[in-house]
Formats: sequence, structure tokens, C-alpha cells
Amino acid sequence: MLSDNLSRIVSARVGDPGAIAAAAARRVKATSLLGEHGKAMIIAADHPARGANGVGGNPTAMADRFELLDRLCVALERPGVTGVLATADILEDLLLLGVLDGKSVFGSMNRAGLAGSAFEIDDRFTGYEAETIAAMGFDGGKMLTRIALQDPATPSVLMETARAVNELNDRHLIALVEPFLSTWQDGRIRNDLSPDAVIKSISIASGLGRRTAYTWLKLPVVAEMERVLASSTMPALLLGGEVTDPEAAFASWGKALKLPTAQGLVVGRSLLYPAGGDVAGAVDKAVSLL
Repeated sequence: MLSDNLSRIVSARVGDPGAIAAAAARRVKATSLLGEHGKAMIIAADHPARGANGVGGNPTAMADRFELLDRLCVALERPGVTGVLATADILEDLLLLGVLDGKSVFGSMNRAGLAGSAFEIDDRFTGYEAETIAAMGFDGGKMLTRIALQDPATPSVLMETARAVNELNDRHLIALVEPFLSTWQDGRIRNDLSPDAVIKSISIASGLGRRTAYTWLKLPVVAEMERVLASSTMPALLLGGEVTDPEAAFASWGKALKLPTAQGLVVGRSLLYPAGGDVAGAVDKAVSLL
């Protein structure tokens, strides 16, 4: 399957670039963001565009693009998986492979805050914008919004996020905002995952833009999730992050999913590169929580 996928993608990109737009035009769109289980199960794969290819102790785990695509195909074929979140390069490959029918699709919008860079908080919008997301027939766009109160680049991050929220809401597309209260520690950005910090980030993110009818939140699962999710009425998708203890992570996800505003999961590396390598098994276990 891997060699066939390689041939199909490269042949199209070399000889028929217009095949990407054609595949987008004929794609069967999802009828709902939520699956039959009443929740969303979205596979995230926008990490490489930020230069973040590592999983666990392997710093280049996601660097093999064809292996990543193969794992994504396995995940997207599993029952209960409702969609995917990625950058244009990956979504276009998946369109060429014909695996996005009936799935919700979210384009990743800001990728300039490269992992480990001195300018990481200055997270400019170098990926999708609302116009292209609409033209491709996708369902929405996602923006990472790290709020560093001591960093003067933060206001521009908030302004650009608000602009994207406006443009997506104007088009009746989901604006998926992923906020964190962040700080610089030893030359690196660290996200504060204490309940009070997450609540503060939610309060700030919820107020961005002139309209919020189509704004959703993408939030980490932390302590006191009942209090955390009570800080906004906006629908929330719970992010997986990098998992070191799978059993504990699945238990915490399952508990948080019972809360009223929790509408599903957005999980990437921990399902695509699980301990033991069983992608289908990891995805099926996550779906069972819904």
C-alpha cells in the first residue's frame, strides 16, 4: 500500500497538480461534525509543519511522510473516526488518496511559531486562511493561540487570531481556537496547565472576534475539568497531547467527555504512534470513550 500511495501522490504532483482541486471538488462532505456516537473523533497531524516531528524518545518519528500518511489512512478508516486536522500539504495528499469522503476536515492556520525557536510565540498565519478553507469545501480552521503575558509579540497573535475568527464566522465555518497561557522558561515556551491558567486562557480566547457563533475551543485535559469547562459555553474538543501513561490519559479523557460542552476528541501523535505500534487498536480505544 505504501509504494502505491507514493506513486499516486508523486505522479499527481508532478504531472497533474490540478488533481488536488478536482479531488476536493468531488469529495463527499460530512453531514455532521459529530459521529453516530454523538461526539467528534478528529485525528490531528499538523505537528510537522511546526518542526515538531518527535514522539516520545524518537525526535524524527513523524519525519517519514509516507509512513505518516499510511498511519493516517489506517486511523481514518476506523469506525467512529469523524475527521482530520492538518496543514495543506498533508490534507492535499489525503485528498489524492481519496480517504476524506464523509469526514470533517479542518485546516491548520498558524504554523510560524516553530518549536524551540526564539520567535515561537510570534505565531503568524503561514498556513490556511478562511478563503481557501471555504474554497476547498472544508469545515473549519484551527489556530493555536499561546498567550505569553510577558512577551510583546502576544498582542499580534491575539489580533491575527481574532481576524481568523471573524473570517471563519463570516463564512459559517468553525473557528477552532486552541488557547494556552504560556511563559518563557530557560529559553523555551512552556504552557501552564494549571486549572486557573487554562480557565484564564479560555476567557481570553472566548472573547476574540466580532462574532462567535461558529467558534469552538480545543482544550487540554487537566485537573478540575468540570470547573475548567464551566468557564465558557462554547463547544470544546479535548486535545490529547503527547501521552506518557496511556491508561491514565484514556481515563481522564473519558471522564472529561461526560461534561456538557465537551463535544469530542482531537488526538494525534498518541494514536498515530502508540506504544506497541497498533494504530487501529489505539484509535478504536479512543472511539470507545465516546
